[in-house]
Amino acid sequence: MGQDLVEIHPRELQFTFEVKKQSSCTVHLVNKSNEYVAFKVKTTSPKRYCVRPNTGVILPRKTCDFTVTMQALRTAPPDMQLKDKFLVQTTVVPYGTSDENLIPAFFSKETGRYIEESKLRVVLVSAPDPLEEQQPVNGFHSTEPAIEVSVTEDVQNLKSKVNNLESKLEQAEKMIIKLREESRTTTQERDKLQQEMLD
Repeated sequence: MGQDLVEIHPRELQFTFEVKKQSSCTVHLVNKSNEYVAFKVKTTSPKRYCVRPNTGVILPRKTCDFTVTMQALRTAPPDMQLKDKFLVQTTVVPYGTSDENLIPAFFSKETGRYIEESKLRVVLVSAPDPLEEQQPVNGFHSTEPAIEVSVTEDVQNLKSKVNNLESKLEQAEKMIIKLREESRTTTQERDKLQQEMLD
């Protein structure tokens, strides 16, 4: 049985490095055969990674996922490189086998069983920098946050100017009313004076 029993996606486990934060990666297994296929996941650094589930049965022509969680690292490794490896073992098991029926002997080469092995490497990537996520335009990084602050300041200035204008308008209206009153009073006094002169 020389052909691959399963397809594995991805072949590299990519984890995002952030100090004191866990990172997870999901791996998809596709059973290419018409048989029941069992899988088992091993790693060179069992204390650093948690694999769930680390064993299972994939039904014929079906898929199965397992998730690998990298424990939080206190510091970045040299050159952001990890030499950790994962080994995925797959083998044909009797028809109807369930996850609960799996036994270590299924993955023992000493019994003469055909066991397919696939190695997966670990890739560590840096967490995206919020500032670097801003795409440069014509060689310059976007300054949208600064623009937002500037707009806010402009709005505040406009509000202040409007309030000032409203205050001046109110004063002008009062002055107009006062002038009208004075004009009416002056007119009345003039008319009265003219009347007195006529008398």
